[in-house]
Amino acid sequence: MSIKPILFNTDMVQAILDGRKTVTRRAIKPQPPACAIIKEKKWSFWIDGDFYGMKAPCLPGDILYVRETYAKHPKTEKYYYRADGECDGHSTEWGCPKGMKVTDNCELCAWLDGYIKWRPSIHMPKEAARIWLKVVDVRVERLQDITPDEAINEGTKEQFPPLAVDEFREIWNATIKKPDLDCYGWEANPWVWVIEFERCEKPEEE
Repeated sequence: MSIKPILFNTDMVQAILDGRKTVTRRAIKPQPPACAIIKEKKWSFWIDGDFYGMKAPCLPGDILYVRETYAKHPKTEKYYYRADGECDGHSTEWGCPKGMKVTDNCELCAWLDGYIKWRPSIHMPKEAARIWLKVVDVRVERLQDITPDEAINEGTKEQFPPLAVDEFREIWNATIKKPDLDCYGWEANPWVWVIEFERCEKPEEE
């Protein structure tokens, strides 16, 4: 068993917390060449008698800790998470400004000594992780092979199967940088790692 980080944007973190997301697809980089041998856990090929390949980023049984957009209170050192959303008193885009009325159900509104400085998920330390996932399956597929039910399991808000794939396509393309769309966008139909997971507790050894 290995323990590894995995990045999710705010919308997908919310989907995990809501129990709507139990699988993630990640583009294989670089993409396998046409002569590659595609297997469930890896792809491989030969060039001039030498073997090349790429193993899956994780395997069943591995534990993933979610990196998400976060903030750390400079005085209390308590962690806050952007995916926890907003209250009626403020927007989480910039946080709670001085003088904002404190609400009973929002800890961020009690933070009156400045603005929240949200930090990118990629910089989140393991100690700040609150979401732990156990990998239950890993396989290789073409992106467009996704079924309507699988699209729903990706965390789409649309629960009507015929429309879920359309929403997933938009979600996928939104995560790809424009210069990379020709290689990794929906229309390119790239090979992807399909990683299924379930929520779990933080490992005791951690």
